[in-house]
Amino acid sequence: MQNDIILASLPRHIAIIMDGNRRWSKINHLKVSNAHNEGAKNLKNIIYECSDLGINYLTVYAFSTENWNRSEQEISSLIKLFYNFLAQDINEILAYNIKINIFGDLEKFPEDMKEKIDDLVVKTKSSSGLNLNVALSYGGREEITMAVRSIAEDYKKSHITEINKEIIAKYLYTKDIPDPDLLIRTSGEYRLSNFLLWQLAYSEFYFSKKLWPDFDKKELHFALKDYARRERRFGAG
Repeated sequence: MQNDIILASLPRHIAIIMDGNRRWSKINHLKVSNAHNEGAKNLKNIIYECSDLGINYLTVYAFSTENWNRSEQEISSLIKLFYNFLAQDINEILAYNIKINIFGDLEKFPEDMKEKIDDLVVKTKSSSGLNLNVALSYGGREEITMAVRSIAEDYKKSHITEINKEIIAKYLYTKDIPDPDLLIRTSGEYRLSNFLLWQLAYSEFYFSKKLWPDFDKKELHFALKDYARRERRFGAG
């Protein structure tokens, strides 16, 4: 299957909205926590496949600002899952030479979890392989609002003298990351759900009917082959 992909046409940066865990749990008559665990296992498979393919950047929507409105039980299960990822998967990640960046409003998370995040980022800082960006407690509107506030403050202090799209981009969480070439959303939904609203302005979209735990390497390859067939004109006609 991998041989069918035109390597020269691979996107530099893939962003994924990992949707459908709860629906997967209902279909399979399992607890939501089981679905999230399966989704986490699948994420690892997709991360390593992107690494093997030579993708430079992968950004995944792990937890949105709106997800805080879910039940306490589900939030607790997700936070436990994040802990396991931060504590148990580090050696495997390091072996894959993956560099990790985690962004979003992390203030609501426990202090020891934030310390683990900082430790993971530091430990993978010198990695030169896939750049894995995890959007955690993230919202696109919130990110832009934060950027506008910071820009207004710096403009008032004369730290910046003009405001343009390049300046705005430097105030976002993704300031050192190129915009995604391809957005993938699973579960058959056709919306952005407040994800990377600024950064996805010229991205190609691929919508899969697969629920996230079932979105395997084969489906990823379908998305990549579909992307390779597209002509990106960036509004030039």
